[in-house]
Amino acid sequence: MYTQCPECLSVFSLDARTLAQAHGYVMCGHCSAGFDSLATLTEQLPPEPFRELPPNEPAFEPPHLDLVVYRPRSTEPEPTATPTPEPEDFAGLSFAPRFAQPREAGPRRWPWIAVCVLLTLLLAAQLGWACRDTLIANPATGNLLRQTCSVLHCRLPLVRDVHKLQLLARDVQTHPSVPGALLISATVRNNAAFAQPWPTVAITLLDVNGKRLAMRRLRPYEYLGDRAEQQQGLAPGATTALVFEVDDPGQRAVTFSLDFE
Repeated sequence: MYTQCPECLSVFSLDARTLAQAHGYVMCGHCSAGFDSLATLTEQLPPEPFRELPPNEPAFEPPHLDLVVYRPRSTEPEPTATPTPEPEDFAGLSFAPRFAQPREAGPRRWPWIAVCVLLTLLLAAQLGWACRDTLIANPATGNLLRQTCSVLHCRLPLVRDVHKLQLLARDVQTHPSVPGALLISATVRNNAAFAQPWPTVAITLLDVNGKRLAMRRLRPYEYLGDRAEQQQGLAPGATTALVFEVDDPGQRAVTFSLDFE
């Protein structure tokens, strides 16, 4: 008898013992694919060349064997024929459709849903913290965050935007009580819609040709004495006067500039 591998189409010869070992299930010796040898089992190969063996049609009823070649003798009495049972009457039976039958309780899913929701909230909080400056500076989200913090009695972190700081006025004069020093005053307004940290002020003294003679960078703690005012920052729309004390470089300094960092 012959059979064919459905993967590589190799044709093999096999006998009844090979079929009986695994009820017709064999392994291809060429591509190692497992397949049902009974699907294409045949006693005779078609004329060459051919590509595939014709498949065996599945039998809806088992074939009836009539040709007996051998039957061993038995000392036990042959069983008597039992009467055929009459068909049962199913008219009195009742059944429920499958969708109406009670279903077994499955595993609880709410713990996984709660964990997923918690992880989503944590991820949103991390993203919000990473983009906090952009969210606070935005007019829509900034107002919402400020209203939420006013209800929760919390404080938003200060956002720095020196481009929203406007220098309204400035002046320089000799220090009235410290010899060899200058007193520089500046009026600054915060045009942003949010509070800003106090800026670092860079003061540059220039000569008549615009050449830099001296420069000093003053941090907030150097020109603000109130620590609480430093932490509170410059309120939105607020205007404040700043005073700086610097060394006098001499008569060559005729002008100065103020920059915010």
